[in-house]
Amino acid sequence: MDLEKKIENREARIGIIGMGYVGLPLALTFLKKGFEVFGFDVDEKKVKMLNQGKSYIKHIAAEELKVFLKEKKFLATKDFGALSRINVIIICVPTPLDSHKNPDLSYVLKTTEVISKNFIKGQLVILESTTYPGTTEEEMLPLLEARGLKVGEDFYLAYSPERENPGDEVFSTAKTPKVVGGITQKCRRVAKALYDQVVVRTIPVSSTKVAEATKLLENIFRSVNIAMVNEMKLIFERLGIDIWEVIEAASTKPFGFMPFSPGPGYGGHCIPIDPFYLAWKAKEVDYPTRFIELAGEINTFMPYYVVSRTVEALNSRGKSIKGARILILGIAYKEDVDDQRESPSLKIISLLQGKGAKVSYNDPHVPQSPGYRDYPGLKLKSVALTEKRLKEFDAVIVATAHSAYNFEWIAKNSALIIDTRNAIKKKKKNVVKA
Repeated sequence: MDLEKKIENREARIGIIGMGYVGLPLALTFLKKGFEVFGFDVDEKKVKMLNQGKSYIKHIAAEELKVFLKEKKFLATKDFGALSRINVIIICVPTPLDSHKNPDLSYVLKTTEVISKNFIKGQLVILESTTYPGTTEEEMLPLLEARGLKVGEDFYLAYSPERENPGDEVFSTAKTPKVVGGITQKCRRVAKALYDQVVVRTIPVSSTKVAEATKLLENIFRSVNIAMVNEMKLIFERLGIDIWEVIEAASTKPFGFMPFSPGPGYGGHCIPIDPFYLAWKAKEVDYPTRFIELAGEINTFMPYYVVSRTVEALNSRGKSIKGARILILGIAYKEDVDDQRESPSLKIISLLQGKGAKVSYNDPHVPQSPGYRDYPGLKLKSVALTEKRLKEFDAVIVATAHSAYNFEWIAKNSALIIDTRNAIKKKKKNVVKA
């Protein structure tokens, strides 16, 4: 049977490589639409948990997984040989930066090599991982055609950028439009037919490069605007102006303005990473991405600014940063999720520890932190938030404004608060904005 027909009849088997914050929600989306799904991951612990109907991502309900496991619609596996039984392969693996902020495509390329070893005719391969324009066509395609198969005839290759927003209860995977670009028109048509079954709207574009560039534009737009408002915060602080009041006032304009909030830095897998992917690629055409790189520099500087404000605030109270007991509120990169990827809190903790401070953290969504990729030696556990414990700290830094926090109560019981999120609206003597 033709692959498009299999897709339309929900008979196509879906294989998703990478069961993380993108892959797992995507798997559930296909399962809910009646598809059989294989979830591939190299992490044995994740595979075991999924096959037991357990979820390791806060906003993914374990009960949903159990239903599909019972119906034998879902299977998690480390056996990539099973790819030969799959009709559609979707890649959702990490695309981080290396230590020099250059793109690290090792996960994508290793995955593509594994696929090529288990390839069969008629399969559709889609990359969803964020990357620079040209990755699908210039890096993946040669590996997949190495065995003599022809794209657009023997197999199909496409790119569709993930638009997952962890914790978003309004715009779920199914309710978020998908951009799709194919190597050939047939590739695009088959990929569009796939996503037409599971998302609210599919937007076909002329090439995989356009689809890849779309993802970068979306997140660089946010990066640049976050950097602008962070720089405004630094300027307005010296001028004695409350940036939050300014944003609130500017937001009353019904056109030509979109509010962005300053903070202790940016986090998540996309916004801190994507600008550097384009900056790296732009070197091929001898174009310096000054604007984009400047935004990255400003946002990367913000954790240093928070630490500086903390040191100043402690000094003004006759306390040295060395030996100071500091509590970080929120280690997730944004409110009400358990995602620590690129969280500015991790950098803040590292910087404070480097200055001799004794740092603890509390996060109702993250019971323990292994430090994630860049801070493997961190290894902290969330401490209980009690009146007695709050009084023991020399400073409390509000890094993530989780809705579970009672900030009035926290302010009442803390000696000093460094508020990076405007969580405490009323002016208080023990609250310093940063």
